[in-house]
Amino acid sequence: MDKRLISDSEWLADKRLQTLLAALSAEGEEARIVGGAVRNTLLGQCVTDIDLATTTEPRETVRRANKAGFRTAPTGIDHGTVTVIAEGRAYEVTTLRADVETDGRRASVTFGRDWRSDAERRDFTINALYAKADGEIVDLVGGLEDLDSRTLRFIGDADTRITEDYLRILRFFRFFAWYGAGRPDAAGLKACTRHRDGLQRLSAERVWAELKKLLTAPDPSRALLWMRQTGVLTRILPESEKWGIDTIAPLIETERTLGWQPDPLLRLAAIVPPYEPRIDELGKRLRLSNAEKAALRGWIDAPVPPADMDESGFRKLAYKADPKGFSWRLKLALVSARSRASQDDKALMEAAGFTRLLKLAATWRKPVFPVSGNDLAKLGMENGPAMGKLLSRLEEEWIASDFSLKRDALLERAAAMISATG
Repeated sequence: MDKRLISDSEWLADKRLQTLLAALSAEGEEARIVGGAVRNTLLGQCVTDIDLATTTEPRETVRRANKAGFRTAPTGIDHGTVTVIAEGRAYEVTTLRADVETDGRRASVTFGRDWRSDAERRDFTINALYAKADGEIVDLVGGLEDLDSRTLRFIGDADTRITEDYLRILRFFRFFAWYGAGRPDAAGLKACTRHRDGLQRLSAERVWAELKKLLTAPDPSRALLWMRQTGVLTRILPESEKWGIDTIAPLIETERTLGWQPDPLLRLAAIVPPYEPRIDELGKRLRLSNAEKAALRGWIDAPVPPADMDESGFRKLAYKADPKGFSWRLKLALVSARSRASQDDKALMEAAGFTRLLKLAATWRKPVFPVSGNDLAKLGMENGPAMGKLLSRLEEEWIASDFSLKRDALLERAAAMISATG
């Protein structure tokens, strides 16, 4: 039997966690750490969230946690989940359970005391690993072997797991992006393909949350490829169907080479067309935040400068563009040039040019137009459309001068214009 320990983990030795585990494990009960904290520790990766499973029912969990001096919040008490707050650290504690009725989105549950039943109702084998308070790993579904081989496998029958919650289709590809290797599990792929229409039953918020986590993975390109081949990507992101995902792999390679931080929205932009009606539809369908919608619109509206543009031309173009959107345009143009550079000397020169422009963009700070409506009012001009037109004309002259015209010169020009129309 494969016996492993994570007893030397710093997070496991935390006094708050050990106190909580002891409180929930007294008098014949038992609590264990479960899921991501165990998985990531075994993989040598960072641990952020720590979840517990316990034989105590929710009210008893609350009673014991409070008695131990912790605060509690009934964040999902109908499904057995209580959040325990210990000196600023939150632990999600869930009673052992089994799903008794599901509709593909949510489940009715019954509480129990059987650890195997609790493990078997979870999604993937690598997510159903438990750790006792002393660090001993408990594996009831073959998760350790799959973790060693980086195999992402549904627990039990893949079709059953998916129909319990269709979000598990997206989780399959998300966890494959983060932890999988080689080819995805064949049974899982086939089940995801069969049940892809069930994705339409999920809320937009859940779909976008999963897709964003997938796009944040170090290299989501293989997962996206399999999502495309199974038809899953088209179900949740129809905009990508004709546009394609060919830019993703060179984008990932460029990120690694140049040290760019992964940006899920930039990666999304790489696989959808820069066409405002389609992007607006995407934003509404996935219920993106206002900031996310604004970022995508800024990218659509931003121009793509020629790679050999001089600094003066760059400044004039950058002044009117959204900074983030303009940067995305430059980055994707660079990615495209780099992907062609091995076979095209012209593309190699373009890549050098876009690299130069990106460096300019990194230090670019938009100057403030030094004339306002109040200035024109002091010159005797009434507020109205004519004032707006004059301000725009002055601003264009200022831009054309490469922002060199000073405030006094602009005001003199404004006074002459007002006098000429007066």
